[in-house]
Parts: sequence; C-alpha cells; structure tokens
Amino acid sequence: MATSLAPRGLLHRPSLGPPSTVSSPSSSCPSHPAGLVAGVATRSAAPRRRNVFLIFSQVDAAAAPPEKKGGEYRPSFVDDLLLAFFRSKMVEEVGWDSEKPGYDGLMEVVKHLMVKGKSALETEQSAVRVLRSLFPPLLLPLFKALLTPIANGQLASVMLARATALSCQWLMGPCSVNSVTLRNGKSLSSGVFVEKCKYLEESKCLGICINTCKLPTQTFFKEHMGVDLYMEPNFEDLSCQFNFGVHPPPSDTDKALKEPCLDICTNAKRRRELSRNSSLDELGCPQV
Repeated sequence: MATSLAPRGLLHRPSLGPPSTVSSPSSSCPSHPAGLVAGVATRSAAPRRRNVFLIFSQVDAAAAPPEKKGGEYRPSFVDDLLLAFFRSKMVEEVGWDSEKPGYDGLMEVVKHLMVKGKSALETEQSAVRVLRSLFPPLLLPLFKALLTPIANGQLASVMLARATALSCQWLMGPCSVNSVTLRNGKSLSSGVFVEKCKYLEESKCLGICINTCKLPTQTFFKEHMGVDLYMEPNFEDLSCQFNFGVHPPPSDTDKALKEPCLDICTNAKRRRELSRNSSLDELGCPQV
C-alpha cells in the first residue's frame, strides 16, 4: 500500500511534526490514511491481527459511496465500465440488446431476460449463468476450495460482504457493510445493507427482483463459491439486506416470495382493478 512505502523519516523526524493526514482523520488525502499510517508506526509492538483489522477498517471506509450534494449517488468512471461489462454479459445470455444507453438500456435487457425464460426457474438459471460469466474460469473453484473452508466459511463471508459493498454500488446504489447474526448466535461483519436498491426501483417489478437478483444470487454464491447467502429485500422502502454466512429459508417460508405486486409496478394498478374482490394472496406477483 502507499503508506507502507512512505519514507521512514516522515514517521520519526520531530522537526517536521506529525503529517496532517495523521493528526486529522477527516483529511481528504487518500495516500496517507490515518489508520494505516498508525498501523505501520506500531507494527513492531501490535499483534499482527490488529494490522488485519486496520486493513479491513480501511476497506470499509473505501466502501462509502461517492455522492453528490444532497446524498445523490454519483457513478464513477469505474462504475460505468462495470455497468458496460455486466450489460455485455447479459446481452450474450439474452441474445438481444436495447438501443437505450446506460442503466435504462440494461433494464430493458433484464426485462427481455424475464420474457425469454419459459418459467421462473429457467430465468433464475439464466441469471446464474450471467453471474458466472463475470469471473475468470479458475477463480470461483479456487475460492471455493481454498478460502471457503477457513473458519467454517466466516472469512469468505466477510470478504464477500466487503467485495459486494465495494464493487456493486453502480448496480444497487449506496450500501454499507454491517453485522449479521449467524445460526450459532454469533455476530459477524458479513452483511451488506443497501439503502434503496436502484435495480428494484428502476425495474419496478417484484418478479425481476426475485428471479433475476435474489434467488440467482443466493444460488450462485452457494453453488459456485460455497458461501450461504440470504437476501432480504424490503418492498416498502426498497432497501435490501445481504446476509453472507446465513442459510436462506425454504421457499415456502421465505416472506419475500409471498409479497404482492409493488405499488410502483406498471401492471399492478390494472391487476388490482381486475381483482378488486380477490384476497391479497391472489394479488401476488405473476412473475414469481
């Protein structure tokens, strides 16, 4: 890292005083993060695991989304590249592309993926293939064989939570790492909280969320990376909680699969008019 390559004199020369980036944690200079400089200065006395903690803390700080004034998410150049790459893989699976640029075009391709599938399961399998195509061929089996077994999968869960928060904000919007409760009752920093999912907001469809995101993502991480994942979308405020290291419930008890059509769904109003005398269960999303 940049800080580990800094001249030793900067840490020991009394006449210069401490660098401003160390004395002010809020400094905007990215080349000398306060936590990592402190870790380098004390590495001879502090346990090695403290340095690991500092590295993970720095990763959490880096996961903070770039924002405009007022809290609006501002995609970076890297975000645009990731969007283009993901869209190209989606187009390969669907066999069709939209004329619209950017995120709007991606949403049209996703809707074609839903139409192409003859069943919800077929759509889910297509989405899993898209996710697999995003990674180099050997990365997934190596991760599953070498990293997933460590600490009963807890290390892999923590790593994946941070990787998701860092690399997927272009797709989901602002998100942050948080703690989740594992089956054994212990707390682990392997969660990701999405404040307001852009994918769900733009698609306006519960079926797209379930069949092209939630279920295939859970399947992908379990089957191809060996890590349990339970995703909990909130269809009222459009937030979503990722729980890495937590086994998802059976489909017949997963409350996300029992939700009615979203209020923002373009077809929901018409379906409610036609089913005015029906029960809430009969108003479930037809795409699920």
